Amino acid sequence: MSILAPSLLITDDDLAFRETLQTVFEPQGFRTLTAADGEEALAIVESQEVHLALLDMHMPKLTGLETIRRLKQLRALLPCILMSAHLDETILEQARVVQAFSVLAKPITTSEIRSIVRRALERTYNWRFD
Repeated sequence: MSILAPSLLITDDDLAFRETLQTVFEPQGFRTLTAADGEEALAIVESQEVHLALLDMHMPKLTGLETIRRLKQLRALLPCILMSAHLDETILEQARVVQAFSVLAKPITTSEIRSIVRRALERTYNWRFD
């Protein structure tokens, strides 16, 4: 990997899911930041360096799509991956409109999420992973 510690922002109102993703990415050398909702995610992106955001679709206060829309206003190139247990064509279309890097259906396998995160970082920042 050509960067010391890429930072991932994990935004989901499910604490256990946030912690699970932390245990997936931290041993791989990622710095993980967590948020319980979209407003918290926005505050983190305003105050810290974030290389990629993982967001649940259905959260209190702001949906994942609304959060992505606002994140892109702050950092247009920030890759955002939307996750949802309830995907439909409307959500997929809205995700394209807000320029989400990808949309993943929950439940998500460890290999699937690792792969899409690495692909997003490689394409966005031209980083290489071993």
